[in-house]
Amino acid sequence: MGIGMKELLVILLVVLLVFGAKKLKTIGSDLGGAVRGFKKSMNEGEEEVAKQIKSDAPDAEFSEASKAEKKDRTA
Repeated sequence: MGIGMKELLVILLVVLLVFGAKKLKTIGSDLGGAVRGFKKSMNEGEEEVAKQIKSDAPDAEFSEASKAEKKDRTA
């Protein structure tokens, strides 16, 4: 029950008649810019989360040094 090629062509022609070719080009350009901005924001958000996770993770060298100190104190 998807949209076939004929239905898609009819929809495109109606949109072209309603908005005109120049306005349709502007709408497409604006929509593309919005999608690019959204993707950029999503990628930046993922990078922020990765940085946060990395900064919250204990440093391996620090934790090993702490373990060694604890062993020295108990021995």
